[in-house]
Amino acid sequence: MNDSSQLSPEAICDTRQAFQLEVPWTVPAFREADPHVPEQDRAFRFVPDVTRALLLGFAHNRRVYLHGPHGSGKSSHIEQVAARLNWPCIRINLDGHITRTDLIGRDMVMIREGKQVTEFVPGMLVWAMQRPMALIFDEYDAGRPDVMFVIQRVLESTGKLTLLDQNQVITPHPDFRLFATANTAGQGDPSGLYAGTQALNQAQLDRWQVITELGYLPAEQEEAILQSRLPDLAADSVAGMVAFANLARQAFEQGDLSSLISLRTLVSWGENAALLGDTHEAMRLTFFNRCDETERPLVNEIYQRCFDVDLYQDSRHASPLF
Repeated sequence: MNDSSQLSPEAICDTRQAFQLEVPWTVPAFREADPHVPEQDRAFRFVPDVTRALLLGFAHNRRVYLHGPHGSGKSSHIEQVAARLNWPCIRINLDGHITRTDLIGRDMVMIREGKQVTEFVPGMLVWAMQRPMALIFDEYDAGRPDVMFVIQRVLESTGKLTLLDQNQVITPHPDFRLFATANTAGQGDPSGLYAGTQALNQAQLDRWQVITELGYLPAEQEEAILQSRLPDLAADSVAGMVAFANLARQAFEQGDLSSLISLRTLVSWGENAALLGDTHEAMRLTFFNRCDETERPLVNEIYQRCFDVDLYQDSRHASPLF
């Protein structure tokens, strides 16, 4: 291990100042940030219930499973909590190419003093477990079954990992923390919106000690985020964009739309609008063109309610953005 593995949180976080939130226990923090600490996003808005659950994970070593729709800020929520605690944090996306050896490690041929030697190189899970590190498994409900069973033993708070090939047992660092994000609650996706996800093993779900859900933010908070990140965007444009997003989400919930507009999409829309100088053309490029052709008339109708503009018209006139 390097020197960072010997570090420990030596400060106490003022949660009222950092998160505008009071909790009935102290939350440890590091005095200084290392290269693995995420950068703070001053425009970020914390959701109290979700933040409380994440602080429970950091303070008391609880395994936290955070689920919700895409683009709602799940991974960002964990990273931004870690950023304010100066807690090192890494993310692993459990796509179909992540294997057992990627997590555990493998023997590799190395050059030592001009000679080839075979050494065991630890995988990301083993590496993170030996350090004061918050490890986030993204897209957790899309992980391969063989990979999920590797994680299962580690999910217990004092879970040790046995490396059979090395005759070694890895004991987690006292300040190792484990989080997961997913689009579903682990019961599968009946909507068909999240292809590739699957129902999780109930024995594994049982090992996640804290399960919380993050939806999209209230309109005023989404407006504040957009205005903070894109200060030159006119306030009425921002309000119209958020109003459109919420009406589109209502249509999705009612089964009238199959595409869901997220906060990430809103930010992309605003960035494209700033680059193009045209809110409506930016909408076409960001969201409208990806909608099913049979649903575009409804999307256009919702857009007209918010902006009084027909997206089917090839307008060359820029809308008042700034």
